[in-house]
Amino acid sequence: MTAALPEWASALTSALDSRMGLELLEASAERVVGRVPVEGNTQPFGLWHGGASCVLAETLASIGATAHGMPDAKVAVGVDLNATHHRAVRAGWVTGTATPLHLGSRIATFEVVLTDDRDARVCTARVTCQLIARRD
Repeated sequence: MTAALPEWASALTSALDSRMGLELLEASAERVVGRVPVEGNTQPFGLWHGGASCVLAETLASIGATAHGMPDAKVAVGVDLNATHHRAVRAGWVTGTATPLHLGSRIATFEVVLTDDRDARVCTARVTCQLIARRD
């Protein structure tokens, strides 16, 4: 069973996350886990869309980077995304796990591994976020 999400994490969802069916399972600067159903996120041939992999990867990395920047009232904006697609998925869920490669005062970089229901790697992404001052 997954531990309860921190209260701040619920404020980081977007309309796109909702439209894709994102379920955030874990959120901290050290590890962010979320999943998205394949159904509704496919390309015309019925396969999981590569763009959906990129959205999931950037969302998870941005949440982790924002968690890292929170003590200094910073938020994360994506500045670089690289994704390698390894295999096709036709059904079930794609789960992403983001872990930091670098957590600095201005930049945070995460590796995001996406897997299918059999725990086979679907995509590997690297996302770099710039940490900027929050404007409320």
